[in-house]
Amino acid sequence: MTQEVAQVAQGAGGLPPAVQALAQADFSGVAQLFANAGFTVALPAPGMLQVVKPGEGRASVAVSVGVHGDETGPIEVLAHLLDALSRDASALAVDLLVCVGNVDAIRAGKRFIDADLNRMFRPVRGSLAQAAESARADEMIAATKAFFDAAGPVRWHLDLHTAIRPSVYPTFAIVPDLVADDAKAQLIAWLGQAAIGAIIMNPQSAGTYSYYSAEHFGAAASTVELGRVGTLGQNDLSLFDDVSRALDGLLRGSPAQAVKAQPHVFKVAQEIIKHSDEFRMAFDRSTQNFTSLPQHAVIASDGDHVYTVRHAEELVVFPNPDVRVGLRAGLMVVRTA
Repeated sequence: MTQEVAQVAQGAGGLPPAVQALAQADFSGVAQLFANAGFTVALPAPGMLQVVKPGEGRASVAVSVGVHGDETGPIEVLAHLLDALSRDASALAVDLLVCVGNVDAIRAGKRFIDADLNRMFRPVRGSLAQAAESARADEMIAATKAFFDAAGPVRWHLDLHTAIRPSVYPTFAIVPDLVADDAKAQLIAWLGQAAIGAIIMNPQSAGTYSYYSAEHFGAAASTVELGRVGTLGQNDLSLFDDVSRALDGLLRGSPAQAVKAQPHVFKVAQEIIKHSDEFRMAFDRSTQNFTSLPQHAVIASDGDHVYTVRHAEELVVFPNPDVRVGLRAGLMVVRTA
């Protein structure tokens, strides 16, 4: 949806009704419209909507937003897109699971309540097991499993985010390396249609939702970063036009669009794990994602252990010294294409 259309939809003040409903995990309106059009509709847990046509062999697409409660741009984009699609429900060409992740954090205007929800998708949660987000992750896993267990071979999961830090590439995606080659090629092509500037091929999970879908359900999954965090209702939706059009086309089964950008491809060179409260990054909080560091440069120190750049050049992504002990505090990547 363009910014102008969104402004018209918003009207005199406050959030547009579609955005307000999605942010409050209220799918009642769109669920009824899809049901009226002959779809089988389910609400497996708060903030989750499943729309399917059994027996038709359709592709199965999961779309998630709000896994971090302060990442509001994708919430607005999906709200407008889903509202328009529900009013033209017969155009939905895929089986669809929509998940609004950390509903409580969205309502509170916070990133999370107790701990990062996007580190909860792992078999052992350790100190995270008592966090409020642990129970929410269990609900999301159960709904995602039920959706993909009934799915055919074409399975997608797009987990839409925005980043805390500015980035050399304003939009980028993280794709699990274990996604099957053909599905990975189709996913990368779609990311190009969505004008995603960079893709990181990730060899191992950090407990993220998209990696869990790829590893356990065979989905062509990706965490897609779409700019910066923002206040709900105050995002410049024109910045999301490319991904909105690409997502709308995917859900409607439209012919492939022209590639908006040929993404640069990176692979993970090393993970930076915070092992103690002595952990310190070697650069300040203004450092952008994809900032380049030369070989042997210090990345971080953690007690007696020092992380340094191993290749001729590595680029830092998601540097965050404030994560809990035991979690990933950043990625170092190298460009491959």
